[in-house]
Amino acid sequence: MRMTDIQRCEVRPGRLVEWTLSPATVERATVLPEDSRPPAYIQESHIRTARSVREDGLFVPTWLGAAFDLPGRADLDALQGALRDWTLRHETLRSGFRWSGAAGDAMRRFTLDAEDVFLHRAEIGDFPDATDLVRHLQERFDTTADALRWPNLIYAAVLRDDSTSVYLAFDHSNVDAYSIFRIPAEIHELYAARLAGLPARRPPTGSYVDFCEAERADADRIDAGHETVARWREFIRRCDGRLPSFPVDLGLTAGGPLPEQRFLREPLVDADTAAAFEAYCRPYGGSLVGVLAATALIVHEIGGQPVYRTVVPFHTRLKSRWSDSVGWYVGGAPIEVPADRAGDLPAALRTVRAALHEARPLSRMPLARVLRLLGADFRPTSPDLYSIVSFVDARGIPGAAHWTGQKAYALLRVSYGDQVCAWVTRLQEGLWFASRYPDTDAAHKNLRLYAERLRDVITRTAAQV
Repeated sequence: MRMTDIQRCEVRPGRLVEWTLSPATVERATVLPEDSRPPAYIQESHIRTARSVREDGLFVPTWLGAAFDLPGRADLDALQGALRDWTLRHETLRSGFRWSGAAGDAMRRFTLDAEDVFLHRAEIGDFPDATDLVRHLQERFDTTADALRWPNLIYAAVLRDDSTSVYLAFDHSNVDAYSIFRIPAEIHELYAARLAGLPARRPPTGSYVDFCEAERADADRIDAGHETVARWREFIRRCDGRLPSFPVDLGLTAGGPLPEQRFLREPLVDADTAAAFEAYCRPYGGSLVGVLAATALIVHEIGGQPVYRTVVPFHTRLKSRWSDSVGWYVGGAPIEVPADRAGDLPAALRTVRAALHEARPLSRMPLARVLRLLGADFRPTSPDLYSIVSFVDARGIPGAAHWTGQKAYALLRVSYGDQVCAWVTRLQEGLWFASRYPDTDAAHKNLRLYAERLRDVITRTAAQV
């Protein structure tokens, strides 16, 4: 699925229908006892950051979503049944948090039983203008899929005679990119079963709520003297006491307000070029290593920093029970690439391969736990703690071959932030680039330059195969 924003996902006019959790379901949640399973550290950090930024007077939407088409004018009863079936498969979607304790600062989980979860359908009406429809969808997703409310999900469908576009939006605390990528195939399968009057036959999947409990128990076993904490401490020290930013001029003023963001998304190279680049990089570990090595050389050329320091995101779905599960299964590994000494791409590839091999185990320890043990003041003022360059090969995800025909997109909310988040995704049609970054002239110039040079490096490298 191409990563984009709601403005660029082929929204077309039609009749809008929306689903949220029913009033009875929401009322039931208010009297639930505490669920002893704690939030994941990444969930807690995300929600506390949202509250901190909100207290500073800024509303920063952080939802993720999916968009895709069903053929023809959808049967709304069948679609509602499929959406409920899918929701019940993933326990995190019926689980939330409330603030408690004397200071109102403790996060406590509650979780609904599946039999208490129902959807409420609202017929919103006709939208003959796509721009008005986009504006409405974004406003609804912003206010409903909000980190500081529950429920924080919403589903929608835009009906037309020839097709129906389905949209799902969730606060980031419940989903990651892999969760989003899996949605179209699952909903298509469940919808087809409902149309045929057949029971849903998808195998059960692991619960992210259970994962949160297990991961947190492991994380709480370490203390400030643990090797993982020591390595993060040294990495942050070499980043001048901060987590790393994207090392080019972003046109930001120190201490200034959190800037609005801008979005850049476009194809990088076609499928044949992507395959040749992968073949060149395979002896060094593959396209992830290649993208990071190219990035190290490019940002050194643009920004002049001798060492490229970044946190590389890795999924934490280390057991098969989590492979189909919806949740935020992501950790980070800190790496350093002395770009000024690498000289050329093969040297940079060797350096990145070694750095990833050494650092990847650190991604299994939640960074929020590490920062707490470091004892430093990392009061969040931005929804992104650091800048990232991410690579995902999405071709093997169920349904990937149909994404283009289904007009399937992974949706990002572009709002406010002082970091650069860039995603390179390998799809059937080639490599796709997406990035959100501060909306300044300097950042726009340098992110455009980065994307162009990344394309050039990949193309030149592929030509050598």
